[in-house]
Amino acid sequence: MTEDQVEESADNAEDASLGAPNLRAALEALLLLADEPMSVMTLAQATRQPVEGVEPVVRELSEEYTEQGRGFDLREVAGGWRFYTRESCSPLIERWVLDGQQARLTQASLETLAVIAYQQPVSRGRVSAVRGVNVDGVIKTLLTRGLIEEAGHDGESGSILYRTTSYFLERLGASSLDELPPLAEHIPDLGDLEEVLDSVGG
Repeated sequence: MTEDQVEESADNAEDASLGAPNLRAALEALLLLADEPMSVMTLAQATRQPVEGVEPVVRELSEEYTEQGRGFDLREVAGGWRFYTRESCSPLIERWVLDGQQARLTQASLETLAVIAYQQPVSRGRVSAVRGVNVDGVIKTLLTRGLIEEAGHDGESGSILYRTTSYFLERLGASSLDELPPLAEHIPDLGDLEEVLDSVGG
């Protein structure tokens, strides 16, 4: 085996251990999923790489996105790193958000909102388990529209919990959550939602 083949074999073994094509790709994938800023220590643990090897790569990515004028920005805030839309794109984002306020909610959004309304505070994982699909995009839409908000963290899993807002009640024409109609009358095929949630866990 030649020296080049040995190096290539070592690189492939490292990639397999990493679970991604390379460290840059691994960090990008993790940061795309982040709801909150991720510290270099957390990124190092997730990628099983030394902190001193991870930190410069994160900073390189951040600088690279800025130099390329990408629509997103990788910023260091609150002791960690997270993706944000670039400030120069704010007029576009504001317009999209305002336009979105006028659009009707999709069926997926309505179903997700119903689960949160009846089971709040509830984690994203529990909502996904009840609906049987990933709800990341829907959660972001509901947050953007001001219908739900973060309500702290789950004591066991540390997951972010969500609840409905006063704006949700206003749009519903209700003064409190007590005025929500009984769940069984409207979702008879789901049965006891609490039982389902308990069975899937956090």
